[in-house]
Amino acid sequence: MAELTNIEEKLAEVTGLAMAAQVATAQVQKLAEEEDESLVATLQTMAEEAARTEERCTELAGTFEGKKTAILDEARTVKQKGAEMMKIYLDEDSDALDGFEFLCMAESGEVGHWGVLQQLNENAGHGGLGELIEWALPIQQRHLRDVLDGAKTLAAEEDPNEAA
Repeated sequence: MAELTNIEEKLAEVTGLAMAAQVATAQVQKLAEEEDESLVATLQTMAEEAARTEERCTELAGTFEGKKTAILDEARTVKQKGAEMMKIYLDEDSDALDGFEFLCMAESGEVGHWGVLQQLNENAGHGGLGELIEWALPIQQRHLRDVLDGAKTLAAEEDPNEAA
């Protein structure tokens, strides 16, 4: 497998996180449907945007000569790690609030990874990557705000004095 540069590895990571986000939002959507239908549309939008992000990242990976396969292999590894984290965090007793709390962690990680990629690209000056970051970072920041708002909405519905 081709050795990845720091910027190529970070592209792989954001690609893998977009892959993982699609799985995570579907899982949390199932939990939200049971508790708060108003949050389902937000999760559907997030899943669609994650799919578009994955698609755009994959297209861009093809512009790194001889590296697309290695980038996508690393992306799938990141997706798998995300799935393992979700499996640990969300069990059969999890509710929608647990799901949104997990998404808060995941989305903050995505924002962080995109921010690091942005910084790396300031030195690299890859035009296509710059365009992708300019498009994706605000979406990831909105996703983080949306899941935090969702978590707060669900928390407001909880009885703070009820046994957990």
